[in-house]
Amino acid sequence: MTKRLGTTFLNKPNQMFCIELHSTTHLTYRQLLNTNLGWVINPLSLLPTEQQTVVLLPRSSSASKTYLPIPVDHLEEEYRLRSADDGKLFREEYNVSRPTSILFIFSWKLDYYIFAKFVVLFIADDHSRVVLTELEGNPCSDYVNASYIDGFTEKNKFIGAQGPKEDTVADFWRMIWEQKVSTVVMLTNLKERKEDKCYQYWPDQGCWTYGNVRVAVDDFTVLVDYTIRKFCVQYQASDAAKTPRLVTQLHFTSWPDFGVPFSPIGMLKFLKKVKSVNPDFAGPIVVHCSAGVGRTGTFIVIDAMIEMMHAEQKIDVFGFVSKIREQRSQLIQTDMQYSFIYQALLEYYLYGDTELDVSSLEGHLQKLHNTFNDGDRIGLEEEFKKLTNMRIMKENMRTGNLPANMKKNRVLQIIPYDFNRVILSMRRGQEYTDYVNASFIDGYRHKDYYIATQGPLQHTVEDFWRMVWEWKCHSIVMLTELQEREQDKCFQYWPTEDSVSYGDYTVELKGDTLCETFSLRDLVLTFVPEKQTRMIRHFHFHGWPEIGIPAEGKGMIDIIAAVQKQQQQSGNHPIVVHCSAGAGRTGTFIALSNILERVKAEGLLDVFQTVKSLRMQRPHMVQTVEQYDFCYRVVQDFVDIFSDYANFK
Repeated sequence: MTKRLGTTFLNKPNQMFCIELHSTTHLTYRQLLNTNLGWVINPLSLLPTEQQTVVLLPRSSSASKTYLPIPVDHLEEEYRLRSADDGKLFREEYNVSRPTSILFIFSWKLDYYIFAKFVVLFIADDHSRVVLTELEGNPCSDYVNASYIDGFTEKNKFIGAQGPKEDTVADFWRMIWEQKVSTVVMLTNLKERKEDKCYQYWPDQGCWTYGNVRVAVDDFTVLVDYTIRKFCVQYQASDAAKTPRLVTQLHFTSWPDFGVPFSPIGMLKFLKKVKSVNPDFAGPIVVHCSAGVGRTGTFIVIDAMIEMMHAEQKIDVFGFVSKIREQRSQLIQTDMQYSFIYQALLEYYLYGDTELDVSSLEGHLQKLHNTFNDGDRIGLEEEFKKLTNMRIMKENMRTGNLPANMKKNRVLQIIPYDFNRVILSMRRGQEYTDYVNASFIDGYRHKDYYIATQGPLQHTVEDFWRMVWEWKCHSIVMLTELQEREQDKCFQYWPTEDSVSYGDYTVELKGDTLCETFSLRDLVLTFVPEKQTRMIRHFHFHGWPEIGIPAEGKGMIDIIAAVQKQQQQSGNHPIVVHCSAGAGRTGTFIALSNILERVKAEGLLDVFQTVKSLRMQRPHMVQTVEQYDFCYRVVQDFVDIFSDYANFK
């Protein structure tokens, strides 16, 4: 945006309030409304005696300082340096990169009072704004708050836009049609912290017409980090309807209400999916959040820098951000977003793309299992070693390490992180009664789909059943025997016959069936104070030997299928999974459940990132290289059983 301050005036004949920013940009009152700021002067309420002023307040910055590109082999060290001191150098680099703030102060006189309001405007710059075809009789109808933004090498690869408002939805869809857009990337939820962030510009089902554009739902898929929606879009001209087009919206739902995602893994998977669905012949990819600058810029920069990494073996975040801010001001709004870009690039550099198509699994396994004369599995060992090198965040385990809670932990090294621990209701007058050694773990499609926990101790059984009750669980998966090698692994928390009580809870055995590799127990859990009951199905896997891993994968495939069937019938509440400490076998079961579900849905798998993600949610998940290898083997067994590739779709 040109930085020269212009004038303001009230156009009396048609009551239009304008701000002149430079010789070629005039923002009408309607365009001001379209800036998604929620506040402008209403010209209809202005009196003839009122005065309006606009003041531009530039914010000083040390614009002379610059940052050189970083070779990828220095990226880890540079990230470490910038992260030190609570990210001090990231903040410095971000502040240098920030453009001049454009702050408007509106003041007007009404009777004897002077009112003022100031606000930062995010407006599409004239030289790069998307220009719509002007509608007949409406001279302002060529404007939409959207800007062309370059990729690393591709000019106008993206359109960065604000999230549509209720009265700009028709313009948004007209832009998609006119620009031949096939892919829309949405990086905000409709509401966050009770604040409207974006108007829902698509129908949930059936079809809806926005202006001249008819949008019909074709398909949708909900995954843990994002939702994919496919629309059949058709422009209805006055003479005849145009040929329909397919538009895919990828909606990233895991950006938290404030800050940035906890891990870049989900964003990198999302970015790869965006690239895979966007056809070569398509127009620009539309990327939007709420204002179309913060998260929008973050996504675009990560995409460009990954391409630069491949092409030139270096990255230049500072240079690229400075360049694209000339196309849309204010891209990247916070130092947290700026540092998240580096975090995502480091993640990609260190671990790369480990996703596989099932058709290439056999070849990948052969590479992993290549052995030298001494029989070491070099490939597999190296891959697993990257996981064991992940830092365990002990500073985020404060609750489990409190003296009052330590005795509730079976293994002192395996304690839930505070950010995703399962919280029980606090008992009146009793401190520390909200703790149980259990962690929420994400599934393939749903967040917090599993509860990974330890096998109950004798003095934690009531807490275990309290957790099952309070979190409305209907399925429990047990992956250990009560004793193994003459060591206690788990206290028996169900009755052998009839019923047993643990504090406020009574557990009654209704049925006990032995399947090929697991026992199936039907239990009735009663919360005695309210005399309420719930059916619980207990899956007890017997195929895991005292040492090592199961001999074959079919038993694990069978129990996973049985649990999923139960979940569909009982409403998909969290599945409780435990072994002894709640990490090794527990992690392996959850990893396999997520991997196999993805194989069935997409024909793709990523064992490495699946396990890495689990380890970020609970320490030591998938504990040994044998368990890690078992994940691969079970997938191969699954592929062999369902050898017809069509079965995965």
